[in-house]
Amino acid sequence: MPALLVTSACSSNSDGSDDKKAKSSPSAGATSTEEQKKAAEAKRIGALDPQALEKATISGKSTGFAFKQVSKADAEAGRGMTADKPECQPIASLAGGYTHIEAVSVEHRSLEPTEATNATIGSMWLASHSEKNAERVMSDLRTSLKKCDGFKTLGLTYKNVKQLKDPSLADDAVSYRITNVVGKQSVQMTYTVVREGGVIAAFYGVNMLTPEKSAIPEAAIEAQLEKLG
Repeated sequence: MPALLVTSACSSNSDGSDDKKAKSSPSAGATSTEEQKKAAEAKRIGALDPQALEKATISGKSTGFAFKQVSKADAEAGRGMTADKPECQPIASLAGGYTHIEAVSVEHRSLEPTEATNATIGSMWLASHSEKNAERVMSDLRTSLKKCDGFKTLGLTYKNVKQLKDPSLADDAVSYRITNVVGKQSVQMTYTVVREGGVIAAFYGVNMLTPEKSAIPEAAIEAQLEKLG
């Protein structure tokens, strides 16, 4: 299973305990300084700052899923997804929960079904960019989907990259399917990547029972887009 999905689904922080620890730790001051720098950079390029992005990201139950916060350590685990083929890097970065162009800030959530009849689990992350960089993320992703047939990263193998029909969502949207191979097990994942202004919202799902139903439903995506405004 992909690193981000495993960590977010199994180790998500739904009670805020990690946040409480962070506030009382010696590094809290350094974190505050870093957030101030990010806020200043966001203002300079016209992007959402970390506080605004967090406020605009769903937490709690909505549209049949529980949107749960992911600890910083778990989210950071996917940052080093470097593809062995340069043309595949935009896809590899998304597999790790980030965009290949560095964002001002990123919010991660795990998505767990609240209904027993729903076997799709997954993740969502919002990345704040300038609008120009967000447009480039989408353009580079489309190019990557045309040129990349598969890649390896962090001991993981991804193959059978297949672009699907573009959804009619927000300012721009791309959908694709990819297979992750771990040992003898193959897991099919469906990604939906959406641009709303300077924000990239990426969703990906896995359904071990019915792989063709692995996409996160558009109702959940639209709920997040509505909150984003």
